[in-house]
Amino acid sequence: MEYDHEAKVVNFISGLLLGAVIGAGVALLTAPQSGRRTRRRLKKTAVQIRGQAGDRWDDLAEEMKGKVDDAIDGAKGRYAR
Repeated sequence: MEYDHEAKVVNFISGLLLGAVIGAGVALLTAPQSGRRTRRRLKKTAVQIRGQAGDRWDDLAEEMKGKVDDAIDGAKGRYAR
């Protein structure tokens, strides 16, 4: 039950972030400035997003490792009796 709730929250946040990124991209592409400047801004934003996504992925991997370790410890405790 807890997993479903967490999955829904993660899916909602992912969708929200994806929508924000798409909206920002459209806003940049329709802005009244030169193409070179727009491409530079898009590249800079893409690099920032890639870094943030990498950091989030690392955090998620650590969190999942902790949960797996807890599950293994719990299983060992049940079967050690």
